[in-house]
Amino acid sequence: MKYQKDFGYMSIVQTIADVDNTFLSRREITCNFAGLGGKLKSLEAADMITKEFKLDGKVVIPIRLKTQVGKSLVTGIFYVYNDESLAKKHINPTIFSRLEKIKAKNAEAEAAAKEAVAAPVEEVNIE
Repeated sequence: MKYQKDFGYMSIVQTIADVDNTFLSRREITCNFAGLGGKLKSLEAADMITKEFKLDGKVVIPIRLKTQVGKSLVTGIFYVYNDESLAKKHINPTIFSRLEKIKAKNAEAEAAAKEAVAAPVEEVNIE
């Protein structure tokens, strides 16, 4: 991750609303991310929410990230489901396809970085 999570005295994640929607069997979290305007990506934000609220084993879906005008503040809306199949029923499939594209691109970049590190460096003799 490219962000610093712990400042020691305050957290980057500030909770605005945390609602249990029992009708749709999900938890809806709205948070502000201080100082990350233009730098925060949706999967990084979902990871931060997962760590902040200790949501391991649950499906955290970033619905919207909105940067505030004139501020370095990002407001995010996240849905937390216990079951991925229920999430796929309720949420637009376009969101899932975008998340899958991002995950595939990240995995491809990591594989390319590992190949670059693992590849032996050829020595060039200059005479």
